[in-house]
Amino acid sequence: MNSRHRAREIALQILYQYDLNALASGKVPPTDLALVADLRHHFDHFSVPESLREFAAELVAGTLANLAKLDSELEKHASNWKVARMSSVDRSLLRMATFEMTRMGSVPETVVIDEAIELAKAFGTEDTPSFVNGVLDAIKVANLKTEA
Repeated sequence: MNSRHRAREIALQILYQYDLNALASGKVPPTDLALVADLRHHFDHFSVPESLREFAAELVAGTLANLAKLDSELEKHASNWKVARMSSVDRSLLRMATFEMTRMGSVPETVVIDEAIELAKAFGTEDTPSFVNGVLDAIKVANLKTEA
């Protein structure tokens, strides 16, 4: 497993935890210095190698900072689905992959989609990989149209 894949896996787990906390108690994810401290605590507790921390933290922080915009984008491209109705795994994975695809730009969209599908296979249901692929592909196509 390559290091970026592992960093995405770690970021997904953290985003999933924040999503569950928000659903269970209405607790909003930390921001700014509180988020930095929370991520550091998580990384230290789970012995996350230094080489993975920066990319995982960038994915988490960026996804959390853009939740409303990401959710709007997801609802636009997830035919007949509201973000609130998606499972926590699907929602967290789609938010993270959409952030990476549309706002980071450091990795080709096809790579981000392939990585998201692999994470969907590992953490989602039987239907998650095809659902994630369909939504992210729709976002990719929409982005290509706006760039043209």
